[in-house]
Amino acid sequence: MERLTENKIVLVTRRTRLDDLIARFNTVMQAQFYVEHLGADFSDYLAEHERYRRAVNDAENSLRQSGRVQTIDRSFLPNFIFGPHDTVVAIGQDGLVANTLKYLVTQPLLGVNPDPQRWDGVLLPFTVADLPKIISEVFAKKRRIREVTMAKAELNNGQMLYGVNDIFVGPKSHTSARYLIAIGGKQEQHSSSGLIVSTGLGSTGWLKSLLAGATTIAGSLSQRDLAIRAKNEFAWEANYLYFTVREPFPSKTSSASLVFGKITEKNALKLISQMPEHGVIFSDGIEADFLEFNSGTEATISVAEKKGHLVI
Repeated sequence: MERLTENKIVLVTRRTRLDDLIARFNTVMQAQFYVEHLGADFSDYLAEHERYRRAVNDAENSLRQSGRVQTIDRSFLPNFIFGPHDTVVAIGQDGLVANTLKYLVTQPLLGVNPDPQRWDGVLLPFTVADLPKIISEVFAKKRRIREVTMAKAELNNGQMLYGVNDIFVGPKSHTSARYLIAIGGKQEQHSSSGLIVSTGLGSTGWLKSLLAGATTIAGSLSQRDLAIRAKNEFAWEANYLYFTVREPFPSKTSSASLVFGKITEKNALKLISQMPEHGVIFSDGIEADFLEFNSGTEATISVAEKKGHLVI
Protein backbone atom coordinates (compact mmCIF):
# COMPACT_ATOMS: atom_id res chain seq x y z
CA MET A 1 0.00 0.00 0.00
CA GLU A 2 1.24 3.48 -0.83
CA ARG A 3 2.08 5.53 2.23
CA LEU A 4 0.19 8.74 2.91
CA THR A 5 3.36 10.49 4.11
CA GLU A 6 7.10 10.04 4.33
CA ASN A 7 7.16 11.95 7.60
CA LYS A 8 7.56 9.93 10.78
CA ILE A 9 4.69 8.81 13.00
CA VAL A 10 5.79 8.47 16.63
CA LEU A 11 3.73 6.07 18.73
CA VAL A 12 4.14 6.70 22.48
CA THR A 13 3.37 3.83 24.84
CA ARG A 14 3.70 3.17 28.54
CA ARG A 15 4.33 0.17 30.77
CA THR A 16 1.35 -1.62 32.25
CA ARG A 17 0.91 -2.45 35.92
CA LEU A 18 2.03 -5.98 35.10
CA ASP A 19 5.18 -4.68 33.40
CA ASP A 20 6.02 -2.76 36.57
CA LEU A 21 5.40 -5.83 38.74
CA ILE A 22 7.63 -8.00 36.54
CA ALA A 23 10.37 -5.36 36.71
CA ARG A 24 10.10 -5.57 40.49
CA PHE A 25 9.70 -9.34 40.96
CA ASN A 26 11.46 -10.65 37.81
CA THR A 27 8.76 -13.09 36.61
CA VAL A 28 5.00 -13.25 36.10
CA MET A 29 4.72 -16.13 38.55
CA GLN A 30 6.48 -14.23 41.31
CA ALA A 31 4.36 -11.16 40.61
CA GLN A 32 1.22 -13.30 40.75
CA PHE A 33 2.28 -14.83 44.07
CA TYR A 34 2.88 -11.37 45.55
CA VAL A 35 -0.48 -9.95 44.41
CA GLU A 36 -2.57 -12.99 45.36
CA HIS A 37 -0.76 -13.33 48.69
CA LEU A 38 -2.19 -9.91 49.53
CA GLY A 39 -5.68 -11.09 48.52
CA ALA A 40 -5.93 -9.11 45.27
CA ASP A 41 -7.21 -10.33 41.89
CA PHE A 42 -4.23 -10.98 39.62
CA SER A 43 -6.47 -11.80 36.64
CA ASP A 44 -7.29 -8.10 36.28
CA TYR A 45 -3.59 -7.31 35.84
CA LEU A 46 -3.31 -9.98 33.15
CA ALA A 47 -6.46 -8.83 31.33
CA GLU A 48 -5.38 -5.18 31.36
CA HIS A 49 -1.91 -6.10 30.09
CA GLU A 50 -3.21 -8.32 27.30
CA ARG A 51 -5.72 -5.74 26.05
CA TYR A 52 -3.13 -3.00 26.09
CA ARG A 53 -0.47 -5.01 24.26
CA ARG A 54 -3.01 -6.08 21.66
CA ALA A 55 -4.12 -2.46 21.18
CA VAL A 56 -0.50 -1.29 20.75
CA ASN A 57 0.21 -4.04 18.22
CA ASP A 58 -2.94 -3.21 16.24
CA ALA A 59 -2.10 0.51 16.34
CA GLU A 60 1.42 -0.12 15.03
CA ASN A 61 0.11 -2.25 12.17
CA SER A 62 -2.52 0.33 11.29
CA LEU A 63 -0.13 3.28 11.37
CA ARG A 64 2.45 1.47 9.21
CA GLN A 65 -0.10 1.55 6.41
CA SER A 66 0.13 5.35 6.49
CA GLY A 67 3.81 6.10 7.16
CA ARG A 68 7.05 5.23 8.95
CA VAL A 69 6.39 4.37 12.58
CA GLN A 70 8.72 4.69 15.57
CA THR A 71 7.47 3.37 18.90
CA ILE A 72 8.91 4.76 22.14
CA ASP A 73 8.16 4.21 25.81
CA ARG A 74 7.08 7.15 27.94
CA SER A 75 10.28 6.92 30.00
CA PHE A 76 12.31 8.07 26.95
CA LEU A 77 10.28 11.24 26.35
CA PRO A 78 12.59 13.66 28.23
CA ASN A 79 15.51 12.74 25.94
CA PHE A 80 13.68 12.01 22.68
CA ILE A 81 14.04 14.50 19.82
CA PHE A 82 10.83 14.91 17.84
CA GLY A 83 11.13 16.00 14.23
CA PRO A 84 9.32 19.21 13.23
CA HIS A 85 7.03 17.31 10.86
CA ASP A 86 6.33 14.28 13.06
CA THR A 87 2.79 13.22 13.86
CA VAL A 88 2.51 11.85 17.40
CA VAL A 89 0.07 9.22 18.69
CA ALA A 90 -0.17 8.46 22.43
CA ILE A 91 -1.93 5.23 23.36
CA GLY A 92 -2.65 4.85 27.05
CA GLN A 93 -4.39 6.83 29.76
CA ASP A 94 -5.00 10.60 29.88
CA GLY A 95 -1.76 11.15 31.77
CA LEU A 96 0.26 9.81 28.85
CA VAL A 97 -1.21 12.49 26.57
CA ALA A 98 -0.21 15.25 29.00
CA ASN A 99 3.24 13.70 29.55
CA THR A 100 3.84 13.65 25.78
CA LEU A 101 2.38 17.04 24.92
CA LYS A 102 4.85 19.06 26.97
CA TYR A 103 7.77 17.74 24.90
CA LEU A 104 6.20 18.81 21.60
CA VAL A 105 6.32 22.18 19.84
CA THR A 106 3.92 22.31 16.89
CA GLN A 107 3.50 18.58 16.23
CA PRO A 108 -0.12 17.35 16.34
CA LEU A 109 -0.92 14.77 19.01
CA LEU A 110 -3.65 12.12 18.85
CA GLY A 111 -4.82 10.46 22.06
CA VAL A 112 -5.95 6.84 21.60
CA ASN A 113 -7.92 4.92 24.21
CA PRO A 114 -6.68 1.30 24.24
CA ASP A 115 -9.43 0.06 26.55
CA PRO A 116 -12.61 2.20 26.50
CA GLN A 117 -14.37 -0.13 28.97
CA ARG A 118 -11.65 0.56 31.54
CA TRP A 119 -10.62 4.19 30.92
CA ASP A 120 -12.92 7.21 30.54
CA GLY A 121 -10.33 9.01 28.45
CA VAL A 122 -11.13 12.74 28.47
CA LEU A 123 -8.00 13.28 26.35
CA LEU A 124 -8.48 10.03 24.43
CA PRO A 125 -11.23 10.71 21.87
CA PHE A 126 -10.15 7.95 19.48
CA THR A 127 -9.88 4.16 19.45
CA VAL A 128 -7.43 2.03 17.49
CA ALA A 129 -10.14 1.36 14.92
CA ASP A 130 -10.42 5.11 14.26
CA LEU A 131 -6.75 5.52 13.33
CA PRO A 132 -6.87 4.95 9.52
CA LYS A 133 -9.56 7.60 9.07
CA ILE A 134 -8.22 10.11 11.61
CA ILE A 135 -4.57 9.90 10.55
CA SER A 136 -5.46 10.46 6.88
CA GLU A 137 -7.51 13.51 7.84
CA VAL A 138 -4.62 14.87 9.91
CA PHE A 139 -2.24 14.51 6.97
CA ALA A 140 -4.77 16.21 4.71
CA LYS A 141 -5.18 19.01 7.32
CA LYS A 142 -8.90 18.30 7.50
CA ARG A 143 -8.97 17.54 11.19
CA ARG A 144 -9.62 20.14 13.88
CA ILE A 145 -6.65 20.91 16.14
CA ARG A 146 -7.30 22.38 19.58
CA GLU A 147 -4.64 24.55 21.17
CA VAL A 148 -3.71 23.89 24.79
CA THR A 149 -2.12 26.52 27.04
CA MET A 150 0.94 25.31 28.95
CA ALA A 151 2.80 26.59 31.99
CA LYS A 152 6.54 27.24 32.13
CA ALA A 153 8.94 27.35 35.07
CA GLU A 154 12.23 29.11 34.35
CA LEU A 155 15.10 29.33 36.84
CA ASN A 156 17.69 32.06 37.21
CA ASN A 157 20.33 29.53 36.14
CA GLY A 158 18.71 29.13 32.73
CA GLN A 159 16.98 25.80 33.27
CA MET A 160 13.31 25.50 32.37
CA LEU A 161 10.46 23.04 32.49
CA TYR A 162 7.00 22.98 30.86
CA GLY A 163 3.74 21.74 32.34
CA VAL A 164 0.61 20.66 30.48
CA ASN A 165 -1.62 19.97 33.50
CA ASP A 166 0.24 21.52 36.39
CA ILE A 167 3.59 22.40 37.91
CA PHE A 168 4.49 21.50 41.48
CA VAL A 169 6.98 23.50 43.53
CA GLY A 170 7.96 22.21 46.95
CA PRO A 171 9.86 19.61 48.98
CA LYS A 172 10.88 16.22 47.63
CA SER A 173 9.62 14.56 50.82
CA HIS A 174 6.97 15.27 53.43
CA THR A 175 8.63 18.33 54.94
CA SER A 176 7.95 22.05 54.85
CA ALA A 177 8.86 24.17 51.84
CA ARG A 178 10.31 27.58 52.67
CA TYR A 179 10.30 30.28 49.98
CA LEU A 180 9.52 33.88 49.14
CA ILE A 181 6.48 34.27 46.89
CA ALA A 182 5.77 37.38 44.82
CA ILE A 183 3.09 38.33 42.29
CA GLY A 184 1.24 41.48 41.32
CA GLY A 185 3.44 43.74 43.44
CA LYS A 186 2.85 41.71 46.60
CA GLN A 187 5.22 39.31 48.32
CA GLU A 188 5.51 37.30 51.52
CA GLN A 189 7.47 34.53 53.21
CA HIS A 190 5.91 31.08 53.11
CA SER A 191 6.17 27.81 54.95
CA SER A 192 3.92 25.25 53.28
CA SER A 193 3.84 21.79 51.75
CA GLY A 194 4.42 23.42 48.36
CA LEU A 195 2.26 24.95 45.69
CA ILE A 196 0.84 23.96 42.35
CA VAL A 197 0.23 26.02 39.22
CA SER A 198 -2.58 24.71 37.04
CA THR A 199 -3.46 25.13 33.39
CA GLY A 200 -6.98 24.95 32.02
CA LEU A 201 -6.34 21.37 30.95
CA GLY A 202 -5.30 20.48 34.48
CA SER A 203 -8.08 22.41 36.21
CA THR A 204 -10.24 19.27 36.43
CA GLY A 205 -7.49 17.42 38.29
CA TRP A 206 -5.16 18.48 41.10
CA LEU A 207 -6.45 22.06 41.25
CA LYS A 208 -10.04 20.88 41.50
CA SER A 209 -9.21 18.54 44.37
CA LEU A 210 -7.38 21.30 46.26
CA LEU A 211 -10.27 23.71 45.80
CA ALA A 212 -12.76 21.03 46.83
CA GLY A 213 -10.90 20.42 50.08
CA ALA A 214 -10.45 24.12 50.84
CA THR A 215 -14.08 24.92 50.08
CA THR A 216 -15.39 22.06 52.20
CA ILE A 217 -13.23 23.08 55.16
CA ALA A 218 -14.28 26.73 54.81
CA GLY A 219 -17.93 25.67 54.58
CA SER A 220 -17.66 23.56 57.73
CA LEU A 221 -16.01 26.37 59.68
CA SER A 222 -18.68 28.87 58.66
CA GLN A 223 -21.53 26.38 59.12
CA ARG A 224 -22.49 26.77 55.45
CA ASP A 225 -22.76 24.07 52.83
CA LEU A 226 -20.60 25.23 49.94
CA ALA A 227 -20.97 23.22 46.73
CA ILE A 228 -18.06 22.70 44.35
CA ARG A 229 -19.24 23.85 40.93
CA ALA A 230 -17.86 23.43 37.43
CA LYS A 231 -16.87 27.10 37.37
CA ASN A 232 -13.71 26.05 39.21
CA GLU A 233 -12.62 24.67 35.85
CA PHE A 234 -11.50 26.79 32.91
CA ALA A 235 -10.89 26.26 29.22
CA TRP A 236 -7.88 24.35 27.86
CA GLU A 237 -6.93 27.29 25.65
CA ALA A 238 -7.45 29.93 28.37
CA ASN A 239 -4.40 32.19 28.29
CA TYR A 240 -3.86 32.22 32.03
CA LEU A 241 -2.99 29.88 34.91
CA TYR A 242 -4.02 29.57 38.55
CA PHE A 243 -1.74 28.89 41.50
CA THR A 244 -2.69 27.61 44.91
CA VAL A 245 -0.51 27.04 47.98
CA ARG A 246 -0.92 23.77 49.85
CA GLU A 247 -1.30 23.90 53.61
CA PRO A 248 0.26 27.34 54.25
CA PHE A 249 1.43 27.75 57.84
CA PRO A 250 1.22 31.21 59.44
CA SER A 251 3.90 31.94 62.04
CA LYS A 252 6.18 34.75 63.24
CA THR A 253 8.31 34.33 60.12
CA SER A 254 5.76 33.12 57.56
CA SER A 255 2.41 34.39 56.26
CA ALA A 256 -0.62 32.80 54.66
CA SER A 257 -2.51 35.43 52.69
CA LEU A 258 -0.92 35.17 49.23
CA VAL A 259 -2.10 31.61 48.64
CA PHE A 260 -4.28 31.69 45.51
CA GLY A 261 -4.29 33.75 42.35
CA LYS A 262 -4.17 34.09 38.59
CA ILE A 263 -1.03 34.11 36.45
CA THR A 264 -1.33 35.97 33.16
CA GLU A 265 1.02 36.86 30.32
CA LYS A 266 1.75 40.17 32.06
CA ASN A 267 1.68 38.90 35.62
CA ALA A 268 4.12 36.05 36.30
CA LEU A 269 4.65 34.28 39.61
CA LYS A 270 8.11 34.53 41.20
CA LEU A 271 9.47 32.23 43.88
CA ILE A 272 12.83 32.31 45.68
CA SER A 273 13.83 29.11 47.45
CA GLN A 274 14.93 29.15 51.07
CA MET A 275 15.34 25.37 51.28
CA PRO A 276 18.96 24.22 51.74
CA GLU A 277 18.17 20.89 50.04
CA HIS A 278 15.42 18.66 48.61
CA GLY A 279 13.54 21.49 46.89
CA VAL A 280 12.13 20.44 43.51
CA ILE A 281 9.99 21.61 40.62
CA PHE A 282 8.31 18.99 38.44
CA SER A 283 5.29 18.89 36.18
CA ASP A 284 2.44 16.56 35.27
CA GLY A 285 3.31 14.03 37.95
CA ILE A 286 6.68 13.04 36.44
CA GLU A 287 8.86 13.33 39.54
CA ALA A 288 11.90 11.84 37.82
CA ASP A 289 12.11 14.81 35.43
CA PHE A 290 12.63 17.71 37.84
CA LEU A 291 14.51 20.92 38.46
CA GLU A 292 16.35 21.43 41.74
CA PHE A 293 14.89 24.33 43.71
CA ASN A 294 17.27 24.95 46.59
CA SER A 295 18.47 28.03 48.50
CA GLY A 296 18.91 31.12 46.35
CA THR A 297 17.26 29.65 43.25
CA GLU A 298 14.65 31.95 41.74
CA ALA A 299 11.84 30.50 39.68
CA THR A 300 9.56 32.47 37.37
CA ILE A 301 6.37 30.64 36.49
CA SER A 302 4.45 32.02 33.55
CA VAL A 303 2.17 31.19 30.64
CA ALA A 304 4.36 29.28 28.19
CA GLU A 305 5.25 30.79 24.84
CA LYS A 306 4.31 27.56 23.06
CA LYS A 307 0.97 25.76 22.82
CA GLY A 308 0.06 22.10 22.73
CA HIS A 309 -1.82 20.89 19.63
CA LEU A 310 -4.38 18.17 20.33
CA VAL A 311 -6.25 16.48 17.51
CA ILE A 312 -9.97 16.30 18.32
